[in-house]
Amino acid sequence: MQAVKRFFRSFTKGELLLWGASVLLIVLSFAFFDRENWLTLTASLVGATSLILCAKGNPLGQALMLVFSALYGVISWTFSYYGEMITYLGMTAPMALLALIAWLRHPFNGNRAEVKVNRLKGREIIFALLLTAAVTAAFYFILRALHTANLLLSTVSVATSFFAVYLTFRRSPFYALAYAANDAVLIALWTLAALEDISYLSVIICFVMFLVNDLYGFFSWRRMERRQRAAEAQRAADVPMPEER
Repeated sequence: MQAVKRFFRSFTKGELLLWGASVLLIVLSFAFFDRENWLTLTASLVGATSLILCAKGNPLGQALMLVFSALYGVISWTFSYYGEMITYLGMTAPMALLALIAWLRHPFNGNRAEVKVNRLKGREIIFALLLTAAVTAAFYFILRALHTANLLLSTVSVATSFFAVYLTFRRSPFYALAYAANDAVLIALWTLAALEDISYLSVIICFVMFLVNDLYGFFSWRRMERRQRAAEAQRAADVPMPEER
């Protein structure tokens, strides 16, 4: 019980409000527009919880992302969004596992509930962009061969998703902006799906809330980065200089 209390005390009132609002809107959208696809509801709730934990730099968020990826892959398969299915099951889930390992191996100041923020250098960013372009090009032909619905948007989703998972693995604050871009693409994709089946409107609302959470995640990580750097600078200032011989 004490562990549970400490866990919730680690969140600010604003973060709890954001998580609560996300859960409420997801449940209401399910109640009004779906009422049948419980898998969609479960995936949305797991995803929203994952994002608020990731915004805190908590590795538990990556563990929940593994669960979300599996559920979302099944949902995508039901509407022939094979790009989404392959992306989340074949790329996002494995990368979330690697990110979980990386986050656990790089705690800040020994606190395993907070990852140490990393700042990427210019050459690695260029490498990540080139790698993203190569993966996207390969996926375009795979998705076209599978007759994926809304091929161009699905391909853009692959690009934004891969870039996001790479930045997540490398512990960069900009992972959240990449995921926000991916959320915008997914909102467009599922809007097209909802034109044929209104029950998918609940998925749209899910990704709208994901967009809000990812934007907050970027703000949270930048604040966390400043705090961590200030703490490291303070520790360095407190370390006595070796005596001259």
